[in-house]
Amino acid sequence: MKVSDILRVKGSTLYTIHPEQALAEAAKTMADHDIGSLVVMDHGDLAGMLTFREVIQATVRNSGVFGSLTVRTVMDDHPLTCTPETDIDEVRRMMLSRHARYMPVMTQRTLMGVISFYDVAKAVVDGQDFENRMLKAYIRDWPVEEGATAGERQALL
Repeated sequence: MKVSDILRVKGSTLYTIHPEQALAEAAKTMADHDIGSLVVMDHGDLAGMLTFREVIQATVRNSGVFGSLTVRTVMDDHPLTCTPETDIDEVRRMMLSRHARYMPVMTQRTLMGVISFYDVAKAVVDGQDFENRMLKAYIRDWPVEEGATAGERQALL
């Protein structure tokens, strides 16, 4: 399974912010849209990633207030990225190694979307569920050997 498979199911809604915008504005956008991250774009280029983790850490460091903090001062300016062709297993390894919950999906310099650890986990579970259903259907259609007892036949069902 590829990242493009997740993006196809997830949809194309993207939320971005400029690095010079106020952190308070970014937090409001995240709360209003019930999202955990914003992609930080500067003149059409990926500049960083802002997640609820950075917002909370900055707020705690600033004694519980946003004050005059800007997105640039707290964002991750070197976020992990992937492409639509990246395999989901590779994305899982990348996200786990950096404790990243969100990852921008890029094609060269174009932002294609954002996937979350939740999106990846859901895709894996959905894939495993499908595989399990196929295996169970295959087993149900398995020919019963001659001489099998009624209990053995029932166990196959």
